[in-house]
Amino acid sequence: MINFNVPPFTGKEIEYIKQAVENQKICGDGPFTKKCSEWIEEQTGTSKCLLTTSCTHATELAALLAEIQEGDEVIMPAYTFVSTADAFVLRGAKAVFVDIRPDTMNIDENKIEAAITKRTRAIVPVHYAGVACEMETIMAIAEKYNLMVIEDAAQCILASYQGKALGTFGDFGCYSFHETKNVSMGEGGALLIRDKKYIQEAEIIREKGTNRSQYYRGQVDKYRWMNYGSSYLPSDMNAAYLWAQLELAKEITKARLERWEQYHTQLQPLQERGILELPVIPEGCIHNGHMYYAKAKDMEERTRLLAFLKENGILSVFHYVPLHTAPAGLKFGEFRGEDIYTTKESERLFRLPLFFTLKESEVDYIVSKIKEFYGVSY
Repeated sequence: MINFNVPPFTGKEIEYIKQAVENQKICGDGPFTKKCSEWIEEQTGTSKCLLTTSCTHATELAALLAEIQEGDEVIMPAYTFVSTADAFVLRGAKAVFVDIRPDTMNIDENKIEAAITKRTRAIVPVHYAGVACEMETIMAIAEKYNLMVIEDAAQCILASYQGKALGTFGDFGCYSFHETKNVSMGEGGALLIRDKKYIQEAEIIREKGTNRSQYYRGQVDKYRWMNYGSSYLPSDMNAAYLWAQLELAKEITKARLERWEQYHTQLQPLQERGILELPVIPEGCIHNGHMYYAKAKDMEERTRLLAFLKENGILSVFHYVPLHTAPAGLKFGEFRGEDIYTTKESERLFRLPLFFTLKESEVDYIVSKIKEFYGVSY
């Protein structure tokens, strides 16, 4: 069986976890956490990176820093993971969904402005598959209406737009290091902070509402309860696992991009014959090989294709059920404008296996079976 995902493993993870244990500093913000945070800051140019226990928690932390309140509205695509909405719904806000672009599956930047009301507080672009949203337009809209921008950059490590790292355009950016991501710590994430004025408050909220971070740096004589907060710190053992992967992050990305390009080249004949639609990478976007997806004619064809692949030892999956059609989406959200593409495109899309150790021969086999399903011999 060719699995859909195999968590990345470089070989140094156990050694580094052992070092963390021997350091007798296995709670949050230990030496490995510092290494990871500094690496991300250096690679992205963000003012501050704070590791978190998940991208979900990074987004929750961003919602707290943005002071999202009950009755506020936050604009986002419906084609995204539930955490994108959860972080704001937990604050009492309404998730306002708008349609996506069919080429990138990202939020349609041209549909945002019509969804803005006097209650709108933030825009949350989701960079699907590590391919950037049209951030120039989105940032211009945010500036025009004085809105916060919180980037869901869960899939975006080492991806960029117009030469700038994804997650660094908005006020806050949120990364994921879940086991399905390019680099992983099992469960984990990071909050990227653009404006230094938020750093102290972010540290306090992340540290259970205390100024313990300042205490550890010798800036205060004792730490106190300063504000509301929670525990968003990952163990330094988790960070040790992540550090082993960040050391090789560029090699991991290169390997994934090679398999991505292999899929893209070998599936071109199916696109040329109008059988499948393949991903589009707009000019100015550098993606990270996070995901290879394609689109079948419709849901019925996709269902048959995935079953055929599974019968042949290949685990392929589809992605999100649009949030506005889910029970919680109906309860906590509202779709504004017409759903032209969100539902239709989501019902066609399927994802193929893509991970660090995926072999060239395995991609050859997967493509051969897709062509066999469609009766294409070349």
